[in-house]
Amino acid sequence: MRGPGEPSPRVETTTPDAGPSVPGETPEPPAATGTRAAWMVGGGIFLSRIAGLVRESVFGFFFGLSPVADVFRVALRTPNVIQNLLGEGTLSASMIPVYAGFLERGREEDGGRFAGAALGILATVAYGGALVGILLAGVLVPVVFFGWEPWQQDLMVRLIRILFVMTATLSVSAWALGILNSHGRFFVSYVAPVAWNLAFIVTMVVFGGLRGWEPERLVVALAWAGLAGGVLQLLVQLPFLVPVLKGFRISLSRRVEGVREAIHNFWPVVTARGVVNMSSLLDLWLATFLADGAAAALGYSQTFYLLPISLFGMAIAASELPALSRQGVGQTAALVPRVRVSLERLAFLLVPSALAFLVLGDVFVAGFYERGLFPRDGTTLVYAVLAAYALGLVASASSRLLSSTFYALRDTRTPARVAYLRIAVSVAVGAALMLPADRLSVGSFSFGATGLALGATVGAWLEYALLRRSLTRAIGAHGPAPGRLARIGVAGVVAALVGAGAKLVLGSAVPAHDGWVHGLLASSPGLVHPVLAVGTALTFGVAYLAVAGALGVGMPVGRILRRG
Repeated sequence: MRGPGEPSPRVETTTPDAGPSVPGETPEPPAATGTRAAWMVGGGIFLSRIAGLVRESVFGFFFGLSPVADVFRVALRTPNVIQNLLGEGTLSASMIPVYAGFLERGREEDGGRFAGAALGILATVAYGGALVGILLAGVLVPVVFFGWEPWQQDLMVRLIRILFVMTATLSVSAWALGILNSHGRFFVSYVAPVAWNLAFIVTMVVFGGLRGWEPERLVVALAWAGLAGGVLQLLVQLPFLVPVLKGFRISLSRRVEGVREAIHNFWPVVTARGVVNMSSLLDLWLATFLADGAAAALGYSQTFYLLPISLFGMAIAASELPALSRQGVGQTAALVPRVRVSLERLAFLLVPSALAFLVLGDVFVAGFYERGLFPRDGTTLVYAVLAAYALGLVASASSRLLSSTFYALRDTRTPARVAYLRIAVSVAVGAALMLPADRLSVGSFSFGATGLALGATVGAWLEYALLRRSLTRAIGAHGPAPGRLARIGVAGVVAALVGAGAKLVLGSAVPAHDGWVHGLLASSPGLVHPVLAVGTALTFGVAYLAVAGALGVGMPVGRILRRG
């Protein structure tokens, strides 16, 4: 659930279609530093996202696509507005440029005082917002979610009153992430959410598996686990945070140097993220009018969809922001090659990710979820939603990098204006498509959630196009070389064809097809889908790397392994 963060290419002056476009290819000092930062962010996010996949797999086992699962998805997302409004993306845009500026000028004590004032104001707003949410939950839930049964509304109120406190705590944890990122300590802040995920996993295993609690009781225990996990996530970062803060003291003063600038940067970003979060909440609200399982299906598919965005898009954007901020507004000549190389890296990583979800998404979903209370026909529904999201994956992740570039230029208003339009289009398209899609069904589930996902995809591409156009006006042409993109696309298509062939031979979940793996594991049916997921993914990945290498756009795997 965690309201996701953003990394770093090298500076180079190659011709547009020359030079490497993946991490670790050039030994220049700025590049090496940026690449290491991206790998540290990516490594931390990878571990936290793997923990998240395990959490979702266990959640699917105990809750499936049931009405209780729908309630928990909505309850988890509703107070998460606080975290995403005040969390790492917002703080990265508003606080890191100011704090990194103090560090760059050697004014660490002034930076510490600024960090203390930022923490005081943030904590006051976050926990104050949580208190308001707790007090109003009993009144607003029956009004907003009037389409639910009374027991679902009561359960929702119990859950969000706990989860509001959790998300306020996670917002404070995002402050720690921003400070550590500014000091170049990326790994610990991005791996800290593992503690949050473990709290959920342990709770479900102990109380759902060993104690046998029914779903309604277990889901309340999960809310308390989320609060405990939020506290653990913050505590994990403290030993690394305390040594780097000098002159730190908590205050609420706006007179501390840098606070007014941070607040000035903050409001355009927070309003933009507010629109984004209201859009996601509106999607979930619309899903409550669809057949049972729609909200849960959105959550299960987003777990896969956000994995490459977090690993690659957020990693490259997050570690790059402090470096870009240190360069200052006047260094636009240095921004162009950094943005170009980063977009090429993202394309290299995200084009195959999107194609893999489109071609192999069914075996991934079945491999992680299809057990316990998660039904077989639920795999088809989640796969359809994932495929719809995958169509916008490249645009969504690339837009994070473009937004971070604007933030480094101290321009928070352009991404905000574009976000407003993106959300309006996403909601309009999703609302128009969801009801016709809900008339289509597989087993006991309908495809209405697929319409909402398609709306998000249309909005993602619109945002990407508008950000690219605005950034071109600000710094000049910065896009990836068309020749490299074409070769990446060819490698991805070839890998997709190979992956489809692997499914034909090994077996698939949608359409249900017994292949070689089914016969091999006839005595262990529980292993069939996980083995299919691993086998087809490896086949796809090897084919992509081989073809990309042959076309001259490959990743230096040997060098990465030697250095890693």
